[in-house]
Amino acid sequence: MEKVVLSRIPPDDGKLLGVQSQHGTAADKFTSAFLKSSLPQLTDEAVKDVLLRRAVVLQYAGRKKARGKKTKAKGLNAKERRELKVFQLKPEHQKYELFLPLHELWKQYITDLCNGLKPGSNPQTIQQKLLKADFHGAVLSVVRSKCPSYVGTTGILVQELKHVFKIITKEDRLKTIPKRNSVFSVEVGDFITHIYGSKFELRSSERSAKKFKVKGTIDL
Repeated sequence: MEKVVLSRIPPDDGKLLGVQSQHGTAADKFTSAFLKSSLPQLTDEAVKDVLLRRAVVLQYAGRKKARGKKTKAKGLNAKERRELKVFQLKPEHQKYELFLPLHELWKQYITDLCNGLKPGSNPQTIQQKLLKADFHGAVLSVVRSKCPSYVGTTGILVQELKHVFKIITKEDRLKTIPKRNSVFSVEVGDFITHIYGSKFELRSSERSAKKFKVKGTIDL
């Protein structure tokens, strides 16, 4: 003979949970109504079959959130950057001495890039590395130009754009020098190299991935 063990919720727990222990016919009715509401997809016979043969685990199934399309943050376009003056250096920041630490960092960077710049270094190897180097912080001098007023201008490169170099002079003046039709000199330790601006009309990020020809014509 099978024994059925019935347990009741203690009165104190019942008050805390807000429920009342049921037994007998009332308990059967409550259980039947609860299962119908919890398992609407099953018939009465299927519910009885499940209860007789296996345990039923009732759990709360949260609503699935509708997946919305993720919008990627859009960057500023060229027009918006010009309107916001992103590339313009404020007058109070146009001080030569402010960029001297940048120049010192650039010298260390270029020395490491060229493996020490030793006297016995191969000039062609150094030249190939300089073609793809970042020149922000370098001291540039205009040695030749189709515009005579640019010749002799010297300063620290503070910004390189596709078509121009922006340098700050010792007189705390910001100069914009077009790359085209200009030749610049750069001192790297005991080496002096020349940059032909017409061949440098690329952004610094694009130049680092560009393959330069070993030989070519050089014109102003």
